Amino acid sequence: MRIWDIESKHLCRKHLLAEHRELHGIWNILTKHKCRCGYSRHPETLRWVGKQKALYKRHCDLIKEFRFRGYKHHTPLNKRFAVGEEVQKVFINTIKEQKSILKNKRCDCLLFTVSNWRCTGRRFTA
Repeated sequence: MRIWDIESKHLCRKHLLAEHRELHGIWNILTKHKCRCGYSRHPETLRWVGKQKALYKRHCDLIKEFRFRGYKHHTPLNKRFAVGEEVQKVFINTIKEQKSILKNKRCDCLLFTVSNWRCTGRRFTA
């Protein structure tokens, strides 16, 4: 379970979609008080308590990246639950550590930037 703190444009498809799924899980725990076993006490969940506005903004950032890459999105968050702090200042791993974690996963993360994507119709290629 992880919500990355690096820009979503640097995430590969796998990690972008996984973060979106995890974000919705955390959102449901925080806003609907859905207790998903131990997830409600997971450090990643706990760091977002009282920061639903920041989590909402992260979701908007992910969706912006979805649209840029031509992905469809059908799971909006209810903005009226976006309360609390707007900025996430608590990190489990620093940005530098997160980049190192992604580099060690040997995926395409950190290779993506706006400048190295070309749009060919609805398909995007590196």
